[in-house]
Amino acid sequence: MAPVSSTQGALTRWRIEHASQLNDLRRGIYRFTRNWLSVIGLLIVVVLVIIAITAPGWVPYPDDIAGAVDPANRMKPPSAEHVFGTDDYGRDVFSRTMWATRTSLVVGIIILVVAISIGVVLGALAGYFGGWVNQVIMRATDIMLTFPGIFLALAISAVLGRGIEIAMLALSITWWPGYCRLVEAQMLKIREEDFVAGAKAVGASNLRIIFRHILPNLLTGIIVKASMDFGFAVLAIASLSFIGVGVQPPDPDWGSMISQGRRFIPSGWWYSTFPGLFMFVTVLGFNLLGDGLRDLLDPNATVR
Repeated sequence: MAPVSSTQGALTRWRIEHASQLNDLRRGIYRFTRNWLSVIGLLIVVVLVIIAITAPGWVPYPDDIAGAVDPANRMKPPSAEHVFGTDDYGRDVFSRTMWATRTSLVVGIIILVVAISIGVVLGALAGYFGGWVNQVIMRATDIMLTFPGIFLALAISAVLGRGIEIAMLALSITWWPGYCRLVEAQMLKIREEDFVAGAKAVGASNLRIIFRHILPNLLTGIIVKASMDFGFAVLAIASLSFIGVGVQPPDPDWGSMISQGRRFIPSGWWYSTFPGLFMFVTVLGFNLLGDGLRDLLDPNATVR
């Protein structure tokens, strides 16, 4: 019984030491659940993630994902056999839309991970060291922000070529300045706090102070911004696919499916409508979730 008692004692001590953080978390969860739009956003995101993970095991026509052609079923309207109808190659739109959910979420994650990694590191260095380091990094950031992101991504794709990998790289390059500015502004304030002076007094290195002591205090803003940006990253990759420089056929993507289906409107309305609805719901879900996460993580937020 001694190990159990020891574990219980350690858990009790941990609860006492982190009582303030636990109380903030409880209040945050309460604020989150009181906002029904945030709960809807969370449910949408959970459903999308489940679809993305499980789609390979249950889509009814997996061969259509790889580009199989069935001319006999060309442009069939929604039915019991094909819930979302078929496209101009006879492929099941439902199967391809579900698989495109997987593609969109994976691509969105990669874009944001790369953009956040670059932006957070550069913003932290600029805000902490100031001086010429701040000037060089922030002027480069300003230059990047003068170009509309989608047009800069198009220019990069035009130089490096088409394909999902190039599109992800291009969007990552255009997305990091927002995180750099966010972190730099917060770092300028936090670096003057007493705990930073205390860390310097005990001999902590600059990198340790930045990444161990300061950046954890900036996670709330980064997480909220990332949750908001995720939907727009999905929209951006769909936009590039729509004009032919993102996901390449026969791989399914909401943007390319909408682009191909627009030729058959209004008679073949289902071809573009269902991928468009999924894209709309994805952007809406992540925006609602981001709003809820702000309530969850911000101790100064009020219940609505």
